[in-house]
Amino acid sequence: MTNIRILDGAHAVVYGAGGSMGGVVARSLARAGANLLLAGRSLPPVQRVANEIVDGGGRAEAAQVDATNGRDVEELLERVTRAGHSVDISFCLIDYQVAQGMPLVEMKVEDFVRPVALAMQSHFLTATAAGRIMMRQRSGVILSLTATPGGIGYPLTAGFAPACAAIESFSRNLAAELGPYGVRVVNIRSGGSPDSRVFRDAIESNPGAMEQVMRDMENDTMLKRLPAMQEIANTAVFLASELARSITGVTVDITAGTTAALNYRAPRIETLNRLIAPSVSNVGCGLSNLLRTLAAEPAATINPCYS
Repeated sequence: MTNIRILDGAHAVVYGAGGSMGGVVARSLARAGANLLLAGRSLPPVQRVANEIVDGGGRAEAAQVDATNGRDVEELLERVTRAGHSVDISFCLIDYQVAQGMPLVEMKVEDFVRPVALAMQSHFLTATAAGRIMMRQRSGVILSLTATPGGIGYPLTAGFAPACAAIESFSRNLAAELGPYGVRVVNIRSGGSPDSRVFRDAIESNPGAMEQVMRDMENDTMLKRLPAMQEIANTAVFLASELARSITGVTVDITAGTTAALNYRAPRIETLNRLIAPSVSNVGCGLSNLLRTLAAEPAATINPCYS
C-alpha cells in the first residue's frame, strides 16, 4: 500500500525519526509521496534516514530537535511555513525512557513518572504547535502511537501504561477541539513489533527467555502473531490520507486483537488439530472440552515491549 502515492505533495513532520519505528514510518510516508522533515534529539540517525529516503528518490530533510522543548518545536515548524509549505502531518515517535518489568510497589517515583512526563510534554508541544498551524489551514492530521497497556490492565508495565492511556485521552480531546477546523487527530495502538529495535535487542541479550516471552505475547493475540513495524507504518499512511478523511478522535487498534479478549485461552490451530483431529466426527465436543480446560488454567503474566 505504501507504494501508492496517496500523500503526494503533503508535508509531514516526524519526531523521533531516527528510531526503528520512526524510520519505518518516515520511509513509508515518503514512498506515499510526502515531503518529510525528520526531527530527533540526535542528528546522525535522523540524517541517515533522510539520506536513505533521498537516495530512493524521495524528499526529506533532517533537523536536530528536542520534542520536549517548545522553542525547538516552534522553530522547526516555522522553518516549514517560512518556505511557503503547509504542515499536513505531524507524528511524534520519541522514546519515553521507560523502566518496566517490576511491580509498581517496588518502583521509585521518578522512574514511574518519567515516561508519563516525557510522553505528555512531547505530545502536547508537537501536537498543539502543529494544531495552531492546521487550524489556519483548515486541514491537517496529527498522529500518535501507543501500545497494548493503553487499552487494558497490564502488569509490570510501570509508567508506560499510564503514559499510553494519557496519550490516547489527549488525542481524543484534541480531536474534539480541532475537528471544527477540519483537523483530524488519530492514535494508533500497537501490540508491539518483533522487528523493532527494542525487541531485537532483548532477543539478542536473552534469547532463551525472550523465546517464551514472544510465544506468550503471540498467544495473547487473536491472530497468534504480532504486528510488524511496516503494518503500523501502513496504517499511519492510510490515516494521514484522504482515504481516512472521516476518521478522527479514536484509537485504531493494531494489536491483532490483544485488547479485545482473553486470547491466550484460545489455542493455536496446530494445537487444535493435534487434540481434536483424531475424532473429526466429535470436533465440536472436543473443542468445547478443550476450551473448558483452558478456561480453568491461570493466566500468564507477560511483560510487553514497546515498538
